[in-house]
Amino acid sequence: MAIEQLASSADVVLTTTQHILAVISGFAVGFSLGLIGGGGSILAVPLLLYFVGYPNPHIVIGTTALAVSANAYINLVPHARAGNVRWKDAILFAIVGAAAAFVGSSLGKAVDGKKLLFLFAIMMLVIAVLMLRPRKPTTAQEVTTDHPSKAKTIKLIIAAAIVGTLSGFFGIGGGFLIVPGLVLSTGMSMISAIGSSLVSVGTFGLTTALNYARSGLLDWGVAALYIGGGIVGGWIGTRVATHLGKNSKGALNLIFAGLVALVAVYMLYKNLSAFGIHF
Repeated sequence: MAIEQLASSADVVLTTTQHILAVISGFAVGFSLGLIGGGGSILAVPLLLYFVGYPNPHIVIGTTALAVSANAYINLVPHARAGNVRWKDAILFAIVGAAAAFVGSSLGKAVDGKKLLFLFAIMMLVIAVLMLRPRKPTTAQEVTTDHPSKAKTIKLIIAAAIVGTLSGFFGIGGGFLIVPGLVLSTGMSMISAIGSSLVSVGTFGLTTALNYARSGLLDWGVAALYIGGGIVGGWIGTRVATHLGKNSKGALNLIFAGLVALVAVYMLYKNLSAFGIHF
């Protein structure tokens, strides 16, 4: 266990400026999620670490996991109203994945903070690449059944276990992993996968956050600031998105993926010292 990292959030005192920066960071995360429909939560950790200046990597991961969870549950409401959630598949994926997220987050707490951030940066690069892949157009027709096949259920459970473990380990919502996991295992449409994924994103984040909280690795006050900023940012981002054309959204997605990649490279550089490499 990385004992030196397991300090209580009560030991960290932020300035008024840092509190304001936390709200701005939450706003930026929510705005990007509302604007381009995903990926914003991956910047929650580096923003709190390097923009706000929060000193403890493990508390940052636990705190942002709670903020991401709240954001996902809030965004689930309009998708549910629109009928975009396949509840049976979504709940099964969330239950299995939550158990795996608990295991993953327990492993994450045991890893040295700098090494965890280095691995987190690698995950960011992977997500940046996934963001650049064109999404398949949403199909109007979708085959649904109240009696899913055994093979489909097994594939769903395996996908949930893998994604849940990664989500818990890195403290991310995992939407960019959950969506393809749902599509490949169930054959549901992209819009259904996006709506259904929010059940898991919220559940995985909450599981990770509570696991970190039981070790004193969650700053509830900062999480509240992040969530508040994210709600406002998400509302504004969604409104802006409704006025943008498809080409504009594609360009924004490209720019955002580039930003994620740049931040990931910076994090790799900052945390190389954990492996004895110095510049």
